Amino acid sequence: MPIRTNRGRAAVYRKLWGWPLRSPVHLAGTLVVLLAVVVTLGIVIPQLPGGDSGSGPSAATGESSQNEGDSTTGSDESDQDGSKPLPTRLTEPRETPTPDDPDPAALRVAEQWATAWVNHPEGMTVEQWLDGLRPYTTEEYLPVMSTVELANIPATKVAGKATATSAFTSSVEAEVPTDGPTLSLTVVQTNAGWRVAHYDEAG
Repeated sequence: MPIRTNRGRAAVYRKLWGWPLRSPVHLAGTLVVLLAVVVTLGIVIPQLPGGDSGSGPSAATGESSQNEGDSTTGSDESDQDGSKPLPTRLTEPRETPTPDDPDPAALRVAEQWATAWVNHPEGMTVEQWLDGLRPYTTEEYLPVMSTVELANIPATKVAGKATATSAFTSSVEAEVPTDGPTLSLTVVQTNAGWRVAHYDEAG
C-alpha cells in the first residue's frame, strides 16, 4: 500500500539512512557499494561525447608543440643524412696560378741554370761544373746534381728563351730548349731568391 503521508516517508528515510549504522557489516557493505559507483562513474564519464579532457586547448597546444618538435627533428636529420645541402666555406688557395704572368726573375734564373748545365767542355771536373750551377740551385738539390756524369749530358748550348708552363707565387715550372733535349725546370722562391730545385729532360 503506497505511503501517502509525510510522516510515513520520513520514517522510511530514517530507516534507510540508519541501516548502515546498525552493524559493522552493514557499514562495510555500504562503503563497498559507494566505491564501486565512484569507479564506474570515473570510467564511464570520460567516454561520453564531449567528455574527453584531452581535446581541450591544452591538448591542442601539446599536440602543436609535438608537431613542431617533430619538424625540428626532421630538419636536423635532413641535414645529417645529406638530403639538405650544408653551407660550404670557401677558402682562398695559398698559391694562385698565374701561368700568363710568371716572375721574370724566375725565368732568368732558369735560363742561367740551363746555360751552366750545358757548359761541360772536355777536361772540366764535376766540382767545377757544380760551381757553375751553385748560384742558381738550392742547397738541397746540389748533392743530387753531384751524381751526374758530364759525358752523359746530351747538349752543349741553350737554343732559346725560358718559357713558363705554370706559375705560382712561390714556384714556377719552366722549359728551356737546348740543342739536345728541352729542360723542364722547377724554380722555387727561397730566402736567397729564385733557385732551381729540380730538373728533367722534357724531350
